[in-house]
Amino acid sequence: MRRARFQGSIVAAFLAVGIALAPMQAAADEVVVFAAASLTNALDRIAAGWSAETGNTAVISYAGSSALARQIQQGAPADIFVSASVDWMDAVAGDLREGTRRDLLGNTLVLITHGGDAAPVTVDDSLDLGGMLGDGRLAMALVDAVPAGIYGKAALTSLGLWDDVEARVAQTDNVRAALALVARNEAPLGIVYATDAAAEDDVSVIGTFPTESHAPIVYPAAITAESQSPVAAAFLDYLGSDAARAIWEAEGFTVIE
Repeated sequence: MRRARFQGSIVAAFLAVGIALAPMQAAADEVVVFAAASLTNALDRIAAGWSAETGNTAVISYAGSSALARQIQQGAPADIFVSASVDWMDAVAGDLREGTRRDLLGNTLVLITHGGDAAPVTVDDSLDLGGMLGDGRLAMALVDAVPAGIYGKAALTSLGLWDDVEARVAQTDNVRAALALVARNEAPLGIVYATDAAAEDDVSVIGTFPTESHAPIVYPAAITAESQSPVAAAFLDYLGSDAARAIWEAEGFTVIE
């Protein structure tokens, strides 16, 4: 009789432990996100908030949208792709889960310099950008691949300034690397997103490019076709939540309704 009671107690204990562990096991769900480098500060904050609310984890890989798109095309195990360009999202259209793509954010293109005491300039076709560079270089993301570089080259071309500075552009793998060159005073000027400039204390914005000088800056997001994460859809929805919106806007992004 005592033995039967003891065995019953053991079973009950295991059941209790199993029930207690169930939420912990559910909390172990993970989503792998490939995201444009310009999203780093805001998306890190958003992912931390989501994790605190749900117990789940977002593992985020940041790089230029072009590099991330190519990795997805080659079968990299991403659950969600957030691009800084509709073109690079279009390039992986066949690798996306149907019906999940949405436009999340907008941004602004700016001209930056090192430090915080530079005089502002008007960015138009009369800007002597070459003269401002002197013997230095203009830091930009890859102008034929990375969205920030593509937008920047388009803007300079539209304003008739590209030919004067083309030979003096220091191209980087992503926009945050271009930002770092100016922050370290290794390049006197750079073209980045307004949100990047706001994230770095050692640079200042001296001018804003006219919106009509380049294609609209749009950040689309989608779940990949190969995603097996049970929380991918939940995280994608969270990126458009009120909690995320407050962070996006605090970091300088425009939230697309």
